Amino acid sequence: MTEEFFFGSCRPLFLSVMKLVFNYEVDYDEMVNELYIYLMEDDAVKLRNFQYRSTVYQWLKILSIRFFIKKKGRMIDDKSKETPYDMRSMHCLTTEKASEKGDVERLFTWMNNKRYVLVIQRLILEDWEPEQLAEDMGITTANLYNIKRRAMTQLTRVALNDIKEYGK
Repeated sequence: MTEEFFFGSCRPLFLSVMKLVFNYEVDYDEMVNELYIYLMEDDAVKLRNFQYRSTVYQWLKILSIRFFIKKKGRMIDDKSKETPYDMRSMHCLTTEKASEKGDVERLFTWMNNKRYVLVIQRLILEDWEPEQLAEDMGITTANLYNIKRRAMTQLTRVALNDIKEYGK
């Protein structure tokens, strides 16, 4: 039943997550296995936290996008001890990181709610504690989580529109 759910029912969902998150080829089985391990950690605490506020597919979509964005650079399993690039390519990598930062900043400018931008920057990019940010903003932690959810929805829409428009 688990195999049918992850490798059958959720396949279109996970394929769209792959396209959205990764700009390189990732093995579908490896991706699903990584997600399954993540969901089963700590006696399946992630699954137990599902509160039926949305469909299981919507919840799984958001959870998997967040998980794979965090894990993005480590999804290729390289067993060799050799450096995957020579030192001359370091300049190229630095330029690429700057470009990615510029892309995120560009997406932020297209978001019409600057409070949403602040929440994403502090919680995700700057790794603030939710309690600290809620106190700083003068709101409850529960309200902060609602704002974050709406902010991520708006950022996703902006990013998807950007992909459609520019084909990135």
